[in-house]
Amino acid sequence: MELDGVAVSHETLAGFSAELGTRADAIAAEAFETIGREVNLGSPKQLQEVLFEELGLPKTRKTKTGYSTDAAVLADLQETNPHPFLGLLLQHREATKLRQIIESLDAAIGADGRIHTTYVQTGSQTGRLSSTDPNLQNIPIRTEDSRRIRSAFVVGDGYDTLLTADYSQIEMRIMAHLSEDPGLIEAFNSGEDLHRFVGARVFGVDPGDVTPQMRTKVKAMSYGLVYGLSAFGLSKQLRIEQAEAKQLMMEYFARFGAVRDYLRASVEKARIDGYTETIFGRRRPFPDLTSPNRVLRENAERAALNAPIQGSAADIMKIALFRIHQDLRDSDLRSRVLLQIHDELVVEVAPGEWDRAEEIVRQRMADAATLSVPLDVEVGRGGDWNLAGH
Repeated sequence: MELDGVAVSHETLAGFSAELGTRADAIAAEAFETIGREVNLGSPKQLQEVLFEELGLPKTRKTKTGYSTDAAVLADLQETNPHPFLGLLLQHREATKLRQIIESLDAAIGADGRIHTTYVQTGSQTGRLSSTDPNLQNIPIRTEDSRRIRSAFVVGDGYDTLLTADYSQIEMRIMAHLSEDPGLIEAFNSGEDLHRFVGARVFGVDPGDVTPQMRTKVKAMSYGLVYGLSAFGLSKQLRIEQAEAKQLMMEYFARFGAVRDYLRASVEKARIDGYTETIFGRRRPFPDLTSPNRVLRENAERAALNAPIQGSAADIMKIALFRIHQDLRDSDLRSRVLLQIHDELVVEVAPGEWDRAEEIVRQRMADAATLSVPLDVEVGRGGDWNLAGH
């Protein structure tokens, strides 16, 4: 993957970068108009003066240099105390951040018109591959703007199309397998939408009556549990009262008790053993589980909760990746895997090879592990990474 690289369009990136630059300048001008003077929007010190002294907004978390002006904190502030300047500042931050990502990508395009990232085997504690110089795993996907960055990743000369394949809800599937929770296993084996199925159980309604709001709450909680989310954390994430979040968690565990039991037992086992294990037996040590320091101990507990699940997902992807590569070679195909981004693979498909390449990718991803629930794989096709998304 490092040697082959991925084709990237300089023209697409350069055009979008210029557009973002113009947009950022216009937003900055509007922001200055709202406060009646120009300031450096990248200076925490100047922003503190404007936000907390001039505009009198509630002070945020205390830091060594005053009060926090990081993006997440300011987004919370805008939610509770909206102000035009604050809204424009957040828009400016977003445009500037995207532009920085674009410029780092553009600078990394080699003479062959391709970006050759470096994958680090030991770059993440969970065992996932990480990507560096440039980091191709931090390209955002949620907004229309960020998807435009992906549209610059194109199919290379001599190839026909890109194939993207990713695991659907792999961590929740591993959670179902490890916890042996009959409700979660039934959800996946019935082919029902997981969050609608869980929502119906938690709220005591028919699956068809689960509203988008109910589904969002249950989805946040299902994934949150894998990361040791507390009732406080859930209330903050969903912007609901802590009491409602606590009630939601109680209802969830009343219906999916094996999940609660598994999560509790896995941390206790790790405390005794000193490590966690993935489905394949790969160990990760956790000496801080017995630390007298409460902060260190609680951080280790949250990480130990998640390690067997995320670690198993990492192992499964590596097994699939290795077997796909081998099968493509054994079948004398020119098609090749270019990128691995978390639970997703991007494959460059040669002319006339789509059917066989898709068959190999689907089969090898689906049979990389034998779980009590199926490993579901979603495949997309297109001339660039964004179009091939699904």
